[in-house]
Amino acid sequence: MTDLDQVKALDTMGVEFCGFIFYPKSPRFVFKHVPASEIRKVRGQINKVGVFVNANSDELLRIVDDCGLYLVQLHGDETPRECEKIANYVTVVKAFRISESDNILWKIKDYQDVVDMFLFDTEGAGYGGTGKKFNWEMLKGLNIRKPFFLSGGIQPEDAGRLAEFKHDVVAKDLFSIDINSKFEISPGIKDMNKVRQFVSEVKTL
Repeated sequence: MTDLDQVKALDTMGVEFCGFIFYPKSPRFVFKHVPASEIRKVRGQINKVGVFVNANSDELLRIVDDCGLYLVQLHGDETPRECEKIANYVTVVKAFRISESDNILWKIKDYQDVVDMFLFDTEGAGYGGTGKKFNWEMLKGLNIRKPFFLSGGIQPEDAGRLAEFKHDVVAKDLFSIDINSKFEISPGIKDMNKVRQFVSEVKTL
């Protein structure tokens, strides 16, 4: 998110989390639009999430304090040890970019005991979201043993597929659904009508 009025609107919809990207190379880099002092002032039930890529841990934790973040998503090549250091201070979601050939349980095993949650996204050439659909079939039947965010090119018309996914054994650990580019007018600016409709549908699943 790069517009705090939209963040307030999400809060009134009952959306649980909003993400702020602190990766300078991203077109959604939040500090281009909003200073830390204004992010810190965001109130309501919505939880502020910081999205980071290979950030220096001291700098990351300073931003957590400055912006009043509730949790962080780590989308880079952070080692288990680096994740554990950050997780001693703030709730950590470790993101994994998944390819069709990946063994997901093997990929997450070294992080199982050091982070709080996982996020599964589509593998791309760079860091962060690709907007490409993640093959949810790869998760079916798995025992993740940790709450996870489902991400990867989720679209407004995917509510039905999510309802089907929720019947699989893996969904016992499904914690949240992460949406972004398919709901945007431009980077960081959401089509709130699309978001509102999707949230309404998902909350009835």
